[in-house]
Amino acid sequence: MSTYRVAQVTEPNGTFELAEREIRPPGPGQVRIAVEACGVCHSDALFVGGGLPGVTFPEVPGHEIAGRIEELGEGTRERGWSVGDRVAVGWFGGACGHCPSCRRGDFIVCAALKVPGWAYDGGFGERTTVPVDALARIPDALSAADAGPLACAGVTTFNGLRRGPAEPGDLVAVLGLGGLGHLGVQYAVAMGFETVAIARGAEKADFAKRLGAHHYVDSTASTPVAEALAALGGAKAVLATAGSSEAITATVDGLAPRGELTVIGATPEPLGISPVQLIMSGRVVRGHPSGTARDIEDTMAFSALHGIRPMTETVPVERAGEAYDKMLAGAARFRMVLTTG
Repeated sequence: MSTYRVAQVTEPNGTFELAEREIRPPGPGQVRIAVEACGVCHSDALFVGGGLPGVTFPEVPGHEIAGRIEELGEGTRERGWSVGDRVAVGWFGGACGHCPSCRRGDFIVCAALKVPGWAYDGGFGERTTVPVDALARIPDALSAADAGPLACAGVTTFNGLRRGPAEPGDLVAVLGLGGLGHLGVQYAVAMGFETVAIARGAEKADFAKRLGAHHYVDSTASTPVAEALAALGGAKAVLATAGSSEAITATVDGLAPRGELTVIGATPEPLGISPVQLIMSGRVVRGHPSGTARDIEDTMAFSALHGIRPMTETVPVERAGEAYDKMLAGAARFRMVLTTG
């Protein structure tokens, strides 16, 4: 019997351990991927901690997957895929195809969205089997370690910006310079926005400028963030990547009239925004999910064209627990990536 290894937890917030899985042929509409790299996302904590309904143990997380197709299930070759194709899979791990959202073509908010690590084993291992509609083709210019994080952190920030109201030349702020924000700043600059990076501490100004930001706002300075944005003319859009409701709320009054706050930094705490803040200036607040397989392909193509790459630290899958703990501690600079090679 042929087997492969996965890094799993057997109870909520348990310790990662290596386990063997039997290699099985993919079912109809599925492909088996030989995983080469998988990013470690903060959202993985929802699965490792059993914080979402339907999570079962043992749990194999990982939704920033990059690798090669190893075996095709029935009906997948007709979809244009071949053994050996380089593919990525992100938060979008397949859709049901028949709920109201899917029938409208809005697959990322499918009522039965299949997220790797939730609906099936994720990418913290040497192999995983996924629905064919989850596959995004990786450009030759990107390594697997780059493509994995772009399938979640990348597409989320890229889509959050391109689906917002800002046009080239508009002032756009990115809140946070972590795993999401360091990509968000690069995308905002490449899209032609006058880009403001917002983070904690004056020492991060140089890093923000290296990413291409035109302005830096220290959220710990005496001048409130909203005042700093207003002094620059007001932001047409704020992409909030920081997982802090207080920090997100602090940007609202810095939005220009008709400006939009796009929230992608996950936190359970409510935002402290009053209706008056929104109504008087016609401001908009929206949550933004990740993106479909096609969106991931767009993100990777744009990244390859503009030389945008995630900043990563790679470790072998055997050290999954170490990588996960480093991510949780906020010590990753800026994306931990597990590799199998």
